[in-house]
Amino acid sequence: MTSTETSLETSPESSPDPRTAQAAQAAPGDRRRWFALAIVMTAAFMDLVDVTIVNIAIPSIREDAGASWSQIQWITAGYALAFAAGLITGGRLGDIHGRKRLFLLGIGGFTLASALCGFAANPEMLVASRILQGAMAAMMVPQVLSIVHATFPAHERGKVFGLFGAIVGLGAVSGPLLGALLTEWNLFGLEWRPIFLINLPVGIAGLILGSRFITESKAPKALKLDIVGVVLVTLGLLMLLYPLTRGRELDWPVWGYVSMAGSIGVFGALVAYERRKGARDGSPLIELSLFRVRSFAAGVAVQTVFGVGLGVFFLVWTLYMQTGLGWSPLKAGLTGVPFSLAVSTAAGLSVQKLVPRFGRKVLQTGALTMAIGVLLYIGESARYGLGIAPWQMALPLVVMGVGMGLIVAPLTDAVLSDVPREHAGSASGLINTVQQMGNALGLGLVAVVFFGQIGDRLTPAEVGPAFVNAFEHALRWVALVMFAIFLLMFALPKRPAQHLEGGAEDAPEAAPSGDRERELIA
Repeated sequence: MTSTETSLETSPESSPDPRTAQAAQAAPGDRRRWFALAIVMTAAFMDLVDVTIVNIAIPSIREDAGASWSQIQWITAGYALAFAAGLITGGRLGDIHGRKRLFLLGIGGFTLASALCGFAANPEMLVASRILQGAMAAMMVPQVLSIVHATFPAHERGKVFGLFGAIVGLGAVSGPLLGALLTEWNLFGLEWRPIFLINLPVGIAGLILGSRFITESKAPKALKLDIVGVVLVTLGLLMLLYPLTRGRELDWPVWGYVSMAGSIGVFGALVAYERRKGARDGSPLIELSLFRVRSFAAGVAVQTVFGVGLGVFFLVWTLYMQTGLGWSPLKAGLTGVPFSLAVSTAAGLSVQKLVPRFGRKVLQTGALTMAIGVLLYIGESARYGLGIAPWQMALPLVVMGVGMGLIVAPLTDAVLSDVPREHAGSASGLINTVQQMGNALGLGLVAVVFFGQIGDRLTPAEVGPAFVNAFEHALRWVALVMFAIFLLMFALPKRPAQHLEGGAEDAPEAAPSGDRERELIA
């Protein structure tokens, strides 16, 4: 091992001066950090694709595996529930035991679970494997932003988060397209199974390369896993998300409302316990002091509401094209390509070029642009009805994609800009958790804003017009959500701290929490 490799494998806490370790990690001539970035971004892309790729293949899974509708529900919801419930714990475990170690454990487990999904002998095995896959993703995903935050100096993070936003945009739409292609190609007669098996070579490569190129990092202070906090946060999330996921299928039973109301009490108990835990030994699962950082608290609120809007849009969009318009999965997937390209392009430009100059206004412009794109889509749908063509959707999708791209990368940047390095894992887990909670809330609202507009018994001739009308109704709600996000963004800092020249953000370990709070941008 060379001297450069030795310094890269040294975690920050093993150095007498944290800033010295950071300088070694972020040396201008060190290219290994960019290999590490490519590896963690590929893992993030793999997770994003896996969330959406299954939806396209549901008819094939149901026909080939003989799965019931309840089992189909769990194949999709089991992943989301395990993912959301484990994210905060996964982030904290990375802080304690090492982000590289947890990332490698997560990507290895995710790859194994993907193999179990691909070779599932029956629907029950597929459901169990999907739950395992979600739990492994909860270990892997929080480490992505934590590794970036701990590896790159502040002045480079804008470029890095721009790349992250581009990956988010690609993953959002390429999942359905990839799922459609793999399902229609029926590779080796495997039907739907390649949608999971495609993760195997990617995961194995990530495991091998990650062990070589990713630098280990931990929280500078010794932390302990908060078992009571893990139990409370998992219980509260399950009490909230399970009824939302199963509510429509079970005709919204009373116990579902009781469970969701009870989750508020569980979260209240969690906050009280975490406050006492932090005062007693400084190792709470959720670092409540993060919410005193204005950029983090405001960003979490925006992230949650943004997740609601996206949760509503992507589901009703898929149902509109495949069920309402009767399009094939491949046609529907190809229709989303302009959206994906627009998100990726705008995300790269927003952080690298626009945010350093215009700050928060870029995110607010993104919210308004996305709202305009939604309104254009409503107009196109109303104008062409069932006869609408993919090219007629291109303009609103491009406008929406530009708006989303202006938001996703700078928002992550803004949320983490003032987070102390020792809490990067906890903060990353919270960001991903609230995004998943927002998506789950959005999916729950689909039952009201979309299915609530469709009659129970429709003739074949009535299905198309009913779905088009429900799609337009749901999009009006999405537009309102985007306007609400625009207003919430006034609480964000005018400019992320890392874009300030001569700031002290490059050495968060050296600054006490009180000093960090005084450095916030008004």
